[in-house]
Amino acid sequence: MEFGLIAPVAILMLIGTADAGHNYYARTVLDGAMQEAARDSSLEGAAVQVQQDIIDKKIAESVKTVAPGAVITPVRRYYKTFSAAAAAKAEEWTDTPTDLDGICNNGEPYIDANNNEQWDADGGTGGQGGAQDVVIIKVNVTYKRLFPMAKFLGFPEYVTISSNSILANQPYGDQAKFGPAQQRNCT
Repeated sequence: MEFGLIAPVAILMLIGTADAGHNYYARTVLDGAMQEAARDSSLEGAAVQVQQDIIDKKIAESVKTVAPGAVITPVRRYYKTFSAAAAAKAEEWTDTPTDLDGICNNGEPYIDANNNEQWDADGGTGGQGGAQDVVIIKVNVTYKRLFPMAKFLGFPEYVTISSNSILANQPYGDQAKFGPAQQRNCT
């Protein structure tokens, strides 16, 4: 009789502990893969898209050993200095009197400091950059929980984890300069 009362609670605790352990392990594997990716990404030649795809594939292969159906989304943004990366300050723009929403949209004027012809909310530029640029690599991973009882326990069916790494590309050449800032209109 006592076993019948205690067993469901004990089984739920066991499943919950195993689920938390699996999530922690998946996060640890992702962090390890990100450390290796940061080392590989800082080397000369990593700015080439083919090399970035190889690095991203290594991350995906590592994560999929513990979360086979995972969806992995890497994002790279580069800045000219560590302080610019830490600040992640939006490019300057001016809200129009009819559109005071705090977002660069609806044709408002902005200063395109990095000349990529788009307003950047974090002041960075997409990609790996070049020599001496500071790169933030962020990877988001979404996968189905290990145990199908997640809803019964009140957890969402999918887990999302993320990891990021900041690095400075090796000084294998002179750092590229952006041309003069241009005034443009938001879209």
